[in-house]
Order: sequence, then structure tokens, then C-alpha cells
Amino acid sequence: MSSAPSPTSLTDLWRHPIVQAPMAGGASCPGLAAAVSEAGGLGFLAAGYKTADSMYEEIKQVRALTSRPFGVNLFMPGSGPADPAAVAVYRDQLAGEATWYDTPLGDPESGRDDGYEAKLAILLDDPVPVVSFTFGCPDRDTLDAFARAGTCTVVTVTSADEARDAQWAGADAVCVQGTEAGGHQGTHRDDPEADGACGGTGLLALVTLVRETVPLPIVAAGGLMRGSQIAAVLAAGADAAQLGTAFLVCPESGAHALHKQAMTSPMFVRTELTRAFSGRPARGLVNRFIREHGPYAPAAYPEVHHLTSGLRKAAAAAGDPQAMALWAGQGHRLARELPAARLVSVLAGELDAVAGASGARGAAS
Repeated sequence: MSSAPSPTSLTDLWRHPIVQAPMAGGASCPGLAAAVSEAGGLGFLAAGYKTADSMYEEIKQVRALTSRPFGVNLFMPGSGPADPAAVAVYRDQLAGEATWYDTPLGDPESGRDDGYEAKLAILLDDPVPVVSFTFGCPDRDTLDAFARAGTCTVVTVTSADEARDAQWAGADAVCVQGTEAGGHQGTHRDDPEADGACGGTGLLALVTLVRETVPLPIVAAGGLMRGSQIAAVLAAGADAAQLGTAFLVCPESGAHALHKQAMTSPMFVRTELTRAFSGRPARGLVNRFIREHGPYAPAAYPEVHHLTSGLRKAAAAAGDPQAMALWAGQGHRLARELPAARLVSVLAGELDAVAGASGARGAAS
């Protein structure tokens, strides 16, 4: 067991207010996280969908690549089993996909907790600088235990009420996720009745709402691709910006080559929130699978995720992006294929340029 890091403020952990989003599914690999941290941002590993042992191995790899702070993101366990009848109907609807890709559908009952308790045990026994949580907020005992270990805790929130809950539970900071964000929406309670509504709150409005609700540091996430956008969320009250899609196309990213190519491909022009691949709302590039199955996919996470896992892998192996989960934020067409360290430097330069221009305007007035 290594010694616990000294307790510190989240905002002391980076040179530039740039956080690389934890992207479950392989994109947020050790090489990417380490490169971002080395460049003065805050790199993140995504422990979602991984075993506890795999998470620990990736942590060791990051530590071998950098001595800078980094974070690990955990998925909170599901609240309870989904309607088995709805899952069975969706399974029948996917039978043709299984035939087309010549692969069996997965077992929807493969597991609900994502190895959460085992991952907690590892992270408390051998602490990392930052641990963040998605799909819910841990209880106070858990957050207090991380505080004693010297780990800063961040809870992903999509509303002011969720931010208030995170504050009451003892979180050190919140990651405020606007509806523009790629990948899964980090809502604490999955509400199918909200699917037909606007789909969530935009990032700038949400940052302002949360800033006026809780005093916690804010990491803003959702569609951010340029330094000027980082400047905008900082001006709205955020302490840092979290970018996922912007880093997904970096050479260090572990995302599939087809996923990277799709970010700027004329074949994929818009994103949409869908339950088609996982059973929870997630924003991705609209492809055939989303068009055909999105309207009927049930609110059933992680059952649908397990059900479609083999299909997604078979599609990738066949070179067919039309049945892959191409998670992407609304700013995906602004993606720049740069090494991660170079991207951090460019973003920081763009941010400084905005600050300099603002200062010049202020002096002139």
C-alpha cells in the first residue's frame, strides 16, 4: 500500500484549467491520461466497464508514465433491474442485427454494479489524486473515506438539485455536464418521461445555475472544443473545463480508428441522445443503428449495454461504423487531430489569447 497523497484543492492539480474527460470504452487509456497530465492539464482514466483488476493495472501504467496528478472515474451502480419484458422485446428487435453480424446477443443479466465496491476498495487502499463519479452520488461515508485518504472527489451533475445533493454528501467539487456533452448523460436518476423533452440544460445556463446554488469548484463539460469556449465557461463561474470529444481523436486515444474518423466525416453530420446502445441516454453520431433502434430502446441500463456489446464489437471488426456507438459531443466537427500535449498547449494558448483580448478591450475603454 502506497502512502496517501497530501490533501489538496482540486484547482491546485493542474497548470491549465483543462481536464480530459474520462471516456469509457477504451478512449481514455493510460497513454492519453498521462500525456494530458504531463502537459499541465488533468488526465483521467475511465474505470467504467472495466474489472477492478484492469483498472488497477491502468493506474500503474499511468504512474509509470507521469508523476503528475490524474484522476479515475467510476460508474455508480444501477438502482435496480429493468423491466424484463421490455428488455425481452428489445432483444427480439435486435435479432436481425445478430444475424447480420453473425454474432450472438449478449446476456443482459451480466452484472449491474460494474465492480463498484471492489474498485472503491482499491482506490482507498492505494489512493489516486482525484476520483470522480457518474450516474449518481456516493454516500457521505464513502466521500469521507476518500477525504481521509487525501483524494479529491468530483460528482458529475446535470442539475442544480444534483449539485446540492453532492455538496450535502461531502463532494469536493462537481463536474457540471451540459446536454451538449458526448457519451452518457450523468443524471443521478434516469427518467424515461423526460426523453421527449428538450433533453437537458445547456452548459452555460447550467454552470450559472450551479454556481449560484453551491460554493463548490466547478468543472464544466459539454461540447467544448476551443480555448474561447473554455474562456466562456470560466467567465460563467467554472474553475476548469472538461473536454472529451476534443481528445478522442488524439493519436494517444484508445478509441477505434473508425470512431476517430467519424468525428469529421461528412457521413455523420449530427448527434442525438439515444438509448439504443446502452439503455441510458447518451449522445452519439447518428448512424443506422440509432435511427432504426433508438425510438424503441427501453430505459434499461446496463441490460441493453450488455445486450449490444457483441454487436458493437462485431461491427467494429467488420469496419462498419453504422452499428458502433460513436459517442460525440455537439462540437465534434471542430475536432483537431493533434497529439494530446500539443492540443493542451493550443487550447491554453487560445484561452490566453481571449484573456489578452479582453484585457486590451478593458484598457481601451
